[in-house]
Amino acid sequence: MRINRRGALGLLGLGGAGAAATSAQAATVKLAFGHGVASGDPLQDRVVLWTRLTPEANGSTGPIAGRVVIAASPDLRGARAVPFSTSADRDWTVKVDVDGLKPGTDYWYRFDVSGQVSPVGRTRTLPEGSVKDVVLAVASCSLYPNGYFNAYGAIAALERVDAVLHLGDYIYEYGAAAGDYGMNSPVAAQRKPVPEHEIISLADYRARHALYKSDPQLQAAHARAPWIVVWDDHETANDSWQGGAENHTPSTEGDWATRKAAALKAYYEWMPVRDPAPGALLESSWRSFRFGDLASLMMVETRLAGRGEPLDYTDKTLPVVDGKPDVAHFLKILNDPSRQLMGDRQEKWLAGELDRSVKAGEAWQVLGNQIVMARVCPPNLRATMGEAGWADMMGKLPDYARAPVQQSSILSALGLPLGLDMWDGYPVARERVYDMFKAANANAVVLAGDSHSFWANELWDDGRRYRVAVEFGTTGITSPGFSDILPGLPLGEAFVQRNPEVKYANSAAKGFVLLTLTRDQARADMIAVSTILSTDYTTATLKTFTVARENGVGVGPVVEG
Repeated sequence: MRINRRGALGLLGLGGAGAAATSAQAATVKLAFGHGVASGDPLQDRVVLWTRLTPEANGSTGPIAGRVVIAASPDLRGARAVPFSTSADRDWTVKVDVDGLKPGTDYWYRFDVSGQVSPVGRTRTLPEGSVKDVVLAVASCSLYPNGYFNAYGAIAALERVDAVLHLGDYIYEYGAAAGDYGMNSPVAAQRKPVPEHEIISLADYRARHALYKSDPQLQAAHARAPWIVVWDDHETANDSWQGGAENHTPSTEGDWATRKAAALKAYYEWMPVRDPAPGALLESSWRSFRFGDLASLMMVETRLAGRGEPLDYTDKTLPVVDGKPDVAHFLKILNDPSRQLMGDRQEKWLAGELDRSVKAGEAWQVLGNQIVMARVCPPNLRATMGEAGWADMMGKLPDYARAPVQQSSILSALGLPLGLDMWDGYPVARERVYDMFKAANANAVVLAGDSHSFWANELWDDGRRYRVAVEFGTTGITSPGFSDILPGLPLGEAFVQRNPEVKYANSAAKGFVLLTLTRDQARADMIAVSTILSTDYTTATLKTFTVARENGVGVGPVVEG
C-alpha cells in the first residue's frame, strides 16, 4: 500500500567446522558473502538455508560448488555437510533444503566454498507433539530510502523468537528521483535505491534485492531465526493483481506478465523460501506450517494468483446522481460475488486446512495474510475533533493533503471503505473466509501487513452475529503511515470511534508485532522503535492485546493488557 506524502547488528561470526575444497574450480574463485545468510520455510524435519556468493569480477563465470555445514551447537561441533552448486543463471544465490533434522531444535549453519566461509546463522525447526508456547515476530513494509531498518535490528536482538513472519513489501520498486516514494526522507541521500530507476527487468529486481540484503540490520534478523514469507504488491509493482498493477504502464513498461515473471524469479532466487513444486504456478505460494498441537499457520496469497482488478472511487463506480453519490450503484459493483481475491483453488485449500487443524486438536488457526481484513471506514475527523478543531486543521493543511482529507470525510459519512485494495474491496470473498472459520469452529487469528499501521481488530461476520476471528496488524519497518502524512491529528482515536471492529490503530509508530501463543491465549505486543532516522534507537512496547481461545464459534474479545 502506498501512502503519498544497538542490538545484534552483526551476524553471528562463530568458529567451528573446518573447511574443505569442494571442487578444483571453486578453489580458484575468490568470492564474498556480502549479503549474509538466511533460513526459511521450517518444517519439523527440514529447513531452507540461503546465501549468495559474489565472485570477483575477474573470476570464473562457470558453476561454483560448495557445501553448507549445520549442527545443533553454536560452535558447529559435529557438523553435517550438505553440498550445493550455483551459477549466474540464478544470480549466484544458493538455497539448500536440508532434511533429516530433529523437531523443535535450534541449529547453526555456515556456507563454505573451498575455505571461504560465510557468517554463521541460527535457525530452528518446527516443534511436534505437545507445545507449551510459540513466539513469532511479524513484520511488513520496509521502504529502503525512508529510514534505517532499526526494527529488523530489534528483531535480531530478541531473546526469543521461533520464527519471523514477513507479510510482504519486503522490497519496493520505485526509483531515486526527487519525487519518488521515500526520497523526501532526511536520510534518503544515504539510502538511495539501486538501481536508481524504477525496477522492471530481471536484472533490476535482482539488484534491488541485493541492495536490501546488503543492509546489516536486515542481515542480522535473517541470521537470527527462520523466516516465513509472502509477497505483497511492491515485490512486483504497487497495487498489483492478476492482470496488471496501478504502477505498471504497458505502453512504456512492457508486458505485465513478463515483468511479473521477472519479479517472481528474483524473489524465489533471493528469498529463503521453498521453490514451487514442478509444474506449479509461481504465484501459487500458499502453504501451511504446523507448530505441534498449538497452532497451524496458513500463509495465504492475495495478490497475483486469484485477485481480480481492484475497484477505485471514480465517476464510473461512484457516479453523482441528482447531486448525490450513487452509493447503491457502487455497492452493487463492490458486492458482485464473481469478484475474487484468492481464487477457487486457494479457497478450497484454506477450508481444508482449517478443518484439518481443528480436527487435529490444534488450539489456534493463524492466517499469515498481506492485507487488512477488518471493515475499516475512513476516520470521521470532524466528529472526533469538533467543528472548531476541524476548521482549524483544514486551514493549516498543505494543498496536497486538503482534498484527500475532504474526500475521506465524505466516504466516512457514506459508510464506504477506506481501502479498496484491502479485503474491504472484496467483501463477498471475505465473507466466504468467515464462513470457513465458522464451519471449522476455528479459533482464528488473522495477521496483516500492508497498511503501515498497528491494528487490533475484531472480525465479525455479516450481520454481526459472530466474532469469527481477531486481527493483529503490524506497522511498517520504515514505510510511512497516515500519521506521517498528517502529523499531530488524532487519527488512531478517530479510527476507533468510527469503526466498531477497530479497537486500536497507530500509524505513527514503526516496528513489529511480537505474537505469543499459548494453549488458552494469543498475545500481541506492539513493539516500536524510537526512530528510523538514526541507527541509535531504543525499543518500547506501545500496547499489548490478548484474546482468549473459546470452544464454540469464534474467539473471545480483544482485551488490552
